Amino acid sequence: MDRRSSPVDLPAALDAPAEPLHPPLPEEPSNRRLLLVSLLAPLVGAGAGALAALFRLALEQADRLRDALIAGAHGSPAFGLPLIVLFGAATAAFAAWLVRRFSPYASGSGIPQIEAALNGDLPPTPPRVLPVKFLGGLSAIGGGLALGREGPSVQMGAVVAHLVGQMFRHSAEELRFLLAAGAGAGLAVAFNAPIAGAVFVLEELVRRFEPRMTIVALATSSTAILVSRLVLGNAPDFQVAMLAPAAAATGPLPYAEAATWFLYLALGLVAGAAASLYNRAILGALDLNERLPQLRVEVKAALIGAAVGAVGWFAPDLIGGGDTITQRLLSGGVAIGAIPLAFLVRFLLGPASYAARTPGGLFAPLLVLGAQLGLMFGALSAWAFPGLGIAPEAFAVVGMAAFFTGMVQAPVTGIVLVTEMTAAFTTLLPMLVACFAAMLVAHLLRTTPIYDSLLERLVEDTRARPARKRR
Repeated sequence: MDRRSSPVDLPAALDAPAEPLHPPLPEEPSNRRLLLVSLLAPLVGAGAGALAALFRLALEQADRLRDALIAGAHGSPAFGLPLIVLFGAATAAFAAWLVRRFSPYASGSGIPQIEAALNGDLPPTPPRVLPVKFLGGLSAIGGGLALGREGPSVQMGAVVAHLVGQMFRHSAEELRFLLAAGAGAGLAVAFNAPIAGAVFVLEELVRRFEPRMTIVALATSSTAILVSRLVLGNAPDFQVAMLAPAAAATGPLPYAEAATWFLYLALGLVAGAAASLYNRAILGALDLNERLPQLRVEVKAALIGAAVGAVGWFAPDLIGGGDTITQRLLSGGVAIGAIPLAFLVRFLLGPASYAARTPGGLFAPLLVLGAQLGLMFGALSAWAFPGLGIAPEAFAVVGMAAFFTGMVQAPVTGIVLVTEMTAAFTTLLPMLVACFAAMLVAHLLRTTPIYDSLLERLVEDTRARPARKRR
């Protein structure tokens, strides 16, 4: 599908009364108009930053409540297991009901919806997405589905941007700038990564580096991070340290020796192949969901939530967004022998959770898988080449960027995002090597970037809705 195609007719059922945003209209807006948009960008960033920070805080509380519920339920296994399964089913069904009842636009990560609006294929994100995305994401991820917090944050940032743009009566081109920048601000706060938020706008959403868009994106993301850090603090999302081979003290990751670069190249090849398989698993899970008997979307989500609840009963650390898993991997707090099974469980949970069509993103689950894969590879490399002084945690960091690149095929965003999240600047050069290899493998395997595939499905589904309603 041509991502720059002309707008399509929308079904009446779509819950957004606004007119579609079109691709750029004027060749070059006046300096006055650019200045006005740039002055509004911090307002968008402040709103997006506050919402995304509140969502992160609420989600942390929801995760604690879920963990406490599971721990308490183990006191009475006969009643505890059914209780946790019911809890998973109820939270997933509630999130799916919110989406179906109030805003189908809020399903999934929200990034394909924003890209469709920027291309003119769908209207801008409607205001009613805000409460649906916030409450639905809180219920789905807090209930245990393996989804990322960036999905709700990105789409809520886009809603704030569109509302501000409409309030000041900006043109379609200026609204487009603000919409993309607001989405990037949401991503920046979701992962405490301001530069990655701006780069994501340019590399993934608008797919070109242009000065006007760069100005607005930087202003929006930086303001969003400023506001969010007043609430969340300044520390990076993950603390990375290696365990010294002959001491109990920890220290920062060392720079990679040139002799280890072939191992990072090999990790990139493996990560690219695994990411290609995961890409297909997500799309296959969505296809399977559509081929199931004509059950209500809430029932399908409840079945998935119940299965996730059952996993949570036996392994509560393996469900949810996955930040706790990633932190333990990066700090050396996980037994290497347990990682393969945990990787398999998370590999299956991610596509199943996304198929529930509740609010939630893909980024956080991708980072978990990349860290697990990288740590396994690094541990095997350290065993095979003991003289190279390999730090497996460095491979975990690089694996996050490589797996992201293989899935999303936005390598600059992946490298900047992981570097900002971990503050592991010593791994930048190995990341370049691994992301090159992951990108190469993804193209050789003819793997379509995941958001391109989801965008195509979204537009095709929108076109098909009128025919389904007539039947």
